[in-house]
Amino acid sequence: MAETGTLPHDRGHLLWTADEGVSRLLLSSMDRWVTTILADDCIDSPLFGMGEKTTATIIAKDDGLVAGTAMVDHLIQIWAPSISINWHASDGKKVSIGDDIATLNGDQESILKMERSILNILGQLSGIATETKKWSAIAVKQIACTRKTTWGLLDKWAVHLGGGLTHRLNREDALMIKENDLASMDGTLTDNSERIAKFIQEMDVEQLNSFLEIEVRTEKEAITAAAIWQNTHGESGHKVVIMLDNFGPEKSKQVVNQLEDMGLRDAVYLEASGNITHEKLEQWFECGIDVLSTSAINRGVKPLDMSMIFGD
Repeated sequence: MAETGTLPHDRGHLLWTADEGVSRLLLSSMDRWVTTILADDCIDSPLFGMGEKTTATIIAKDDGLVAGTAMVDHLIQIWAPSISINWHASDGKKVSIGDDIATLNGDQESILKMERSILNILGQLSGIATETKKWSAIAVKQIACTRKTTWGLLDKWAVHLGGGLTHRLNREDALMIKENDLASMDGTLTDNSERIAKFIQEMDVEQLNSFLEIEVRTEKEAITAAAIWQNTHGESGHKVVIMLDNFGPEKSKQVVNQLEDMGLRDAVYLEASGNITHEKLEQWFECGIDVLSTSAINRGVKPLDMSMIFGD
């Protein structure tokens, strides 16, 4: 695969860093989801249990990466302040079957009421982080998720903890021109290559929040996007992301070779998407693509199995 520096798809630092922890952006998302998750479990006000005290331990029942501890901390702080939690494995840490993940102390009733929500959060996000790690171990710093998510920014945070790239965090975070966007452009133009060319020529790169990405379906569209970008904005220092939709490794390599022959490869980042599977990941090694984007690392992923056991 192509050697790259920091890709524009790498935006996880806007959500969480090891030094600073959770960003305000991610904390806001956590707060919204926690409120919804607890409301669905008939908890609509904080618990201030004063009953019998107990201890409970969260134990890993599978190997994987832990994700979601910061969200559980937020849940407990706001909704169950009578509970204290001591983490033995924090966000991004590896656990094996039988390892203790956390110990909770507090009143029995509050812990029982929070048990399922805590395990659901940790299981779901840890499952995504674990799956992402499987992919990113093969394609290091090149696997990106998409906006096809279940829990929005939380999914992207878990992908980040698993070593994947978040891609754009929301629709406004970066400008992505897809097939439907092209179809809604100038009605006098019937060819997508012409629409792509006109859009690039008329855009102001200084108005971009982070990066521009253009989805293409043919080699002609890819070459047009790269050529017009270099001719129009080549001196700006910005690169355009060209997303090759359902090209496959062989056809993607042909595009890479054509762009190199035309002196256009350095003007773009190339992303491939569509029908990318873990089993066939190694087939992409020699095609020269910068990023592989897929929803498979976060959608429909098996949660990491864990249990909460009461007692010392």
